[in-house]
Amino acid sequence: MIGSIVIWIAFLGALASAGLYVVSRTKPKMILAARSSFSIAVVGVVAASVMLLLYILQHRFEYNYISSYSSRDLPTSLLVTTFWAGQEGSFLLWALFAALIGFFLHFFAKRKGMESEVMSVYSLLLAFLLFLIAFRSPFQYIWNVASDIPKGYIPQEGKGLNPLLQNFWMIIHPPVLFLGFASLAIPFVLAVAALWQKKYTEWMQVALPWVLFSALSLGAGLILGGYWAYGVLGWGGWWGWDPVENSSLIPWIVAVILVHTMLIQMLTGKLVRTNFILAILAYSLVIYSTFLTRSGVLANASVHSFMDPGMLAYTFLVVWLGAVVLGGFGMVFLRRKELNIPTPLSPWLTRESLLSIATVVMGVCAVIILFGTSKPLFSTSTVEPSFYDRTNFPLAVLMTLLLGLSLRTKWNIEDRKSFLKRLLIPGVLAIAALALLVVEGLHDVHAASLVLTSLFAFFVSLDQGYRAAKEQPRFIGGALSHMGLALLLLGIIGSGRYGQKQSVSLPLNQPKLVFGDTLTFLGTSQTEDGKTNFNVQVTRNNKQLLLQPVMFESSYNNSLMRNPDYLSSFMKDYYIEPVSLEEGTATEAENVLMLPKGEMVSYGPIQITFKQFDLASHDKGGMMGSDGTMSIGVVLEIATAKGIQTLVPTTVFNAKGTPTRNTAYLKNSPIGFQLLGMNVATTKDAKSTVHVKVVGLGSMAHGAAPKPDILIAEVSVKPFISLVWIAALLIIGGLALAMMRRMKQQKA
Repeated sequence: MIGSIVIWIAFLGALASAGLYVVSRTKPKMILAARSSFSIAVVGVVAASVMLLLYILQHRFEYNYISSYSSRDLPTSLLVTTFWAGQEGSFLLWALFAALIGFFLHFFAKRKGMESEVMSVYSLLLAFLLFLIAFRSPFQYIWNVASDIPKGYIPQEGKGLNPLLQNFWMIIHPPVLFLGFASLAIPFVLAVAALWQKKYTEWMQVALPWVLFSALSLGAGLILGGYWAYGVLGWGGWWGWDPVENSSLIPWIVAVILVHTMLIQMLTGKLVRTNFILAILAYSLVIYSTFLTRSGVLANASVHSFMDPGMLAYTFLVVWLGAVVLGGFGMVFLRRKELNIPTPLSPWLTRESLLSIATVVMGVCAVIILFGTSKPLFSTSTVEPSFYDRTNFPLAVLMTLLLGLSLRTKWNIEDRKSFLKRLLIPGVLAIAALALLVVEGLHDVHAASLVLTSLFAFFVSLDQGYRAAKEQPRFIGGALSHMGLALLLLGIIGSGRYGQKQSVSLPLNQPKLVFGDTLTFLGTSQTEDGKTNFNVQVTRNNKQLLLQPVMFESSYNNSLMRNPDYLSSFMKDYYIEPVSLEEGTATEAENVLMLPKGEMVSYGPIQITFKQFDLASHDKGGMMGSDGTMSIGVVLEIATAKGIQTLVPTTVFNAKGTPTRNTAYLKNSPIGFQLLGMNVATTKDAKSTVHVKVVGLGSMAHGAAPKPDILIAEVSVKPFISLVWIAALLIIGGLALAMMRRMKQQKA
C-alpha cells in the first residue's frame, strides 16, 4: 500500500500548497513553503506513476487494478497501456499530466507576476484530482476489494486487457486526450487569477497559447479515436455520436469558440466578460464530462463508458464540479460591475460581428450536443444519432456561410461594394463545383446547401492561406484550420449521406458482385496471435486485391470480436466487416449461384459462364405468348471434364405472373440448371447477373456436391472518406501553427 500512501502525501502537499499560496499574497515569505509543498505534490504524483508502471511490468497481480487489466501474455507496448486502461489508472495519468504542467506553470506565472493567484487555484484543482485517486487507488490489494479472496493470495495470472483495446492506438489516443483535459485547467486558473487581481485584459496574451494547445490536444485525441473506431473496432464509421465521444467534443467546441472570442477582444477590446465565462465553462465541462463517463450514469447509453465507481466517488465528482462552477462563476459575479465595460456597437458587416454570430452558432451546437448527451441524467431514454444530425445540420450550413463571409470582411467599417467584389471569385468557384457534383449525382437539396456553403468557405480559406503564405507564412495556421473544417463537412456529406451498405453472403470460392466489385471468399487463415483472418479477394479493374477482416472468440468477456478491413482511395473506401461464418448445410439453397455476365464461376467439378440473355422465341408465340405468357431465358456455357456445352434454361410466366421454371440438362447427365431470377444492368460500369439453381450434381460419379462455408459480411462503400482524414490533418496542423505563433509573440 506504499503507492496509496504516496498519493495521500501528494494530495496533502497540493492542498497545503493551495493554502500557503493564498497566505503568500499578504505574507510573501510563505511563497517558498508554498513552492516546496507543490514540489512535494509533483514528486508524489510522479513517484506513484512510476510505481504503478513498474508493478504492471513486474506482473504484481496482488494489486486489484493490475490483476483486472493486465496479463503475462501482453507484449510490453500493450502492457504499458494497462496503466490507463481503467478508471483508477486513467485518473492517475490525468494527475501526472496536471502535475508536470503545473511544474512549468509555476515558473511561467512567476515571470508574469501572478504566481500566488495562479498556483493557489491550480494547486486546489490538483488536490481535488488527487483526493479522488486516493479513494479510487490503483494500489488496492485484491483481497481488500473482493471479500471472498483470502488475505495474501496472489493470482498467477491477470484478467488481461480488453481485446478491443489491444491496438497501437491505445498507446496514443488516451494520453493525448487526457493531456487536453489537463491543459484546459490553465485558461481556467489564469481567468480566475485575473479576476482575483482585477487584471481583465493582461491575461489574454498569456492564456491564448494554452487555449490553442488544449484545442490541439483534444482535437487530436478525438481524431485518433475516430480513426481507431473506423479502421480497427468495426463500428462501421468514425463517429457515432456516442455519449463518451460527445463528452470530449463539447469542451473542444467551447475551446475553439474561446480562441475566436479572445481574438475579438484582443483586436477590439470587446467580449471581456464573455471570455472569462468561456474559460471557466471549458474546464467545467471537462469535469462534467468526467462525471458523465466515470460515474456510471451512461453505462447503458454508451458503448465505452465506465461502470458505477461507487457512491463516494460519484458524490465527490459532483462536489468537484460544484466547486469549479461556483468558484469560477462566483468570481465573475463578484466582478460583474467592473466587467460591464461599455463598448460601441459595431456595424453588422464587420469581421467582429460575423465572427461573433458564428461563435453563437457553434455555442448552440454545443448546447444541443450537451442536451442529448445529458438526457440519461433526467430521463430513462436516450436520443438517437439522427437527433444530432437533424438538429446540427442547419447550424452547420449557417456556420460555414458565416465563416466564409467573415474572412472576406474587415475588422472596421466595410464598404459593401468592395465586400461583394471579394466574394465573387470564391462564390463562382463554389457554384461551379456544386454544379459539377449535381451532374455527378448530388440531388439532395439539403445536402447541396451544406456542400455549397462548405465549398464557399473552403475557397475563401484557400485564398486567405495563399495570401498569408506569400506575405507572412507564420499566419497560415487559421486558414489551414478553416480549410480543414470545410473539407470535414464535405467528407461527412460524401461518406454519410451517399455511402452504401449491404449485407452479403459469400459462399466459399463463389464470386459475387457487390457495389461494382467482385468479391470471392477464399477461406480462412490464422494470425500469429490465434485470430482468424477471413480472406476475401476483391477483383477491381482486372486487378485482384486481398482484404482480411478478422473475427475471433474472446475469452476476456466470452464474446465475438470483429475487426474490419478496407481498400482506401481518394474517391472512396471499400469497407468489409465480418458478421458470422455459417457452415454449409445440405439444403437446396446452397445450390443457388449468382453469375455475373461474362465471368466463369466454379462450382464443384464444373465451370459455369453466363454469356447473355436469350429473349428469342422459345415457343411459337415468341417471348410474349398468345395466351399472355412470357418466357425469359439465359445462355449458359458449361465446362465439364467431358467438354463444353451451351444450355438455355428458361422461366415462363403465366398471365398472373406465376413462374414455371424449365430445367436445361447436360447431355447424358442428371445435372441441370434452372433460372431463378435476374438483374439487368442499367449503366455501363455495372454487370448484369442471374441466379441459377444447379440440380442433380450430387449424383455425379465424381462425388457429392460441395457444401461451402458462407461468410456473412457487411460491405460498405464510403465516398470521399479521405476528405475526413485530410481535414483532420489540416485542422490539427493549423492549430499547431497558430499555437507556435502565439508562443513566439509571448516570448518577444
